[in-house]
Amino acid sequence: MPEIWAGVDIGKTHHHAVVIDAEGKRLLSRRVQNDETELLALIGDVLEISRDALWAVDLNHGGAALLIGLLVSHGQPVAYLTGLAIHRASATYRGEGKTDAKDAFVIADQARVRHDLGLLRPGDEIAVDLRTLTTRRLDLIFDRTRQINRLRAQLLEIFPALERSLELTNHGPVMLLTGFQTPAAIRRAGASRIETWLRNRKVRGAATLAKSAVEAARAQHTVLPGEELAAAMVVRLAKGVMALDEEIAELDTLIEAKFREHPHAEVIRSLPGMGTKLAAEFIAATGGDMDAFGSSDRLAGFAGLAPRPRDSGRVSGNMRRPRRYHRGLLRTMYLSAMVSLRCCPASKAYYDRKRSEGKGHKQALLALARRRLNVLWAMIRDGECFHSSPPVTGAA
Repeated sequence: MPEIWAGVDIGKTHHHAVVIDAEGKRLLSRRVQNDETELLALIGDVLEISRDALWAVDLNHGGAALLIGLLVSHGQPVAYLTGLAIHRASATYRGEGKTDAKDAFVIADQARVRHDLGLLRPGDEIAVDLRTLTTRRLDLIFDRTRQINRLRAQLLEIFPALERSLELTNHGPVMLLTGFQTPAAIRRAGASRIETWLRNRKVRGAATLAKSAVEAARAQHTVLPGEELAAAMVVRLAKGVMALDEEIAELDTLIEAKFREHPHAEVIRSLPGMGTKLAAEFIAATGGDMDAFGSSDRLAGFAGLAPRPRDSGRVSGNMRRPRRYHRGLLRTMYLSAMVSLRCCPASKAYYDRKRSEGKGHKQALLALARRRLNVLWAMIRDGECFHSSPPVTGAA
């Protein structure tokens, strides 16, 4: 058991640290800048009080990254309490005021009285890099979706027939809009010239795409107000989508190269439905260290795939998804389970069995994701790739 507890209320530019002893007495209270020199001085002062300290923070990323990195390099244990937990706990302490000093004291005191807190375990270098790359890629995917929605809305104002005929999530239609946006321009060019223009830009299905554009142009001869400026906006938005596509492709290359450096890459990748991107997201979410979870059940709870009982009085057997879980890991396992239905007979059989038991599509997929997580845990534990049936051993 530690001799002292150091609670740190994390801020963007400054932190507030409070150190207490086993009786809850304040031994130190200080506001420090989020700067390496001041943080090192704080760590040194705390260790002068006692070398047996437990640090606790209310944020495990962002502004807390430098402090956590310095604590880890000094071999100091760091516990994490969510901001919501601290907010609820602070209501049980005397006084209604809220200050950084009080929050830091609550963090330290909660770390003192609670014995169920897990310690932060920073992932290895590859896992940290994958977390950065996959997070950036997901941001770009969201930006691309928003950009395509804006492009559809803008095109709908001047050329609704073309908007209906184009699938703007594909590269070819977006490329078409960088050169042709209005009905008159498409009719003047004609299908043959548009097809040649698309082929020169290495667009697949150029003939079909050019034909669809010309048919849409023949269905509209009215020039709507603001068409010229709107067409210029369509070009700008289409080029923005293509720029995002290029950056996403670059990130995909970086993710694949970094993922293959991980020692569990081939094991994770061998699970049906777990492609390179989803496997990289799995490593980024878990930190690359399965020992940090202790068991597959704890990993399932972290992923939100292990239901929690919510019983009270006469109500029993009421199972609910936990409120706190890693949304990214749940998304990864759910999508991989969905993909596995098309490529893994064992997954399809398990899914069909759950559907025959009366479960809906989403429930059956979640059950399959939980089962696959157990399998993936065992694969990483044993260092063995996936095989659909147990290996046949020869007779002695």
